[in-house]
Amino acid sequence: MAEYTSSSIRIEADPADVMAVIADFARYPDWTGEVKEAEVLATDAAGRAEQVRLVMDAGAIKDDQTLAYTWGGGHEVSWTLVKSQMLRSLDGSYVLKSVGDAATEVTYQLTVDVKIPMLGMIKRKAEKVIIDRALAGLKKRVESP
Repeated sequence: MAEYTSSSIRIEADPADVMAVIADFARYPDWTGEVKEAEVLATDAAGRAEQVRLVMDAGAIKDDQTLAYTWGGGHEVSWTLVKSQMLRSLDGSYVLKSVGDAATEVTYQLTVDVKIPMLGMIKRKAEKVIIDRALAGLKKRVESP
């Protein structure tokens, strides 16, 4: 990834439980906010999503995009844009690190390039908002009974 925005959060659950929520695309509309629809288009031999279609609604920006996912064992997943109406490119990842008793540090990295002109400073701010909302939603979803 080129220049990216990154943020981390501590989640009170083990990495396997956190990754299970990340990998459950059908439930994304329940906790991500911006994802209104998620459809797994292709899976790998292990049954993990390789391509996912997401219908996004982030207020002013609405998009129908397809992302390709790469799974790095049980502690990392990354994605890249296959197609989109609004974006030129999108690369992201979740990296999970076990920290202490049944806790996980989740680091989310994201870089987005939109088809419409946008100042770098504004783009980084938008990436930060997306990351912070996603991490907060993930934490709430994983830690909820």
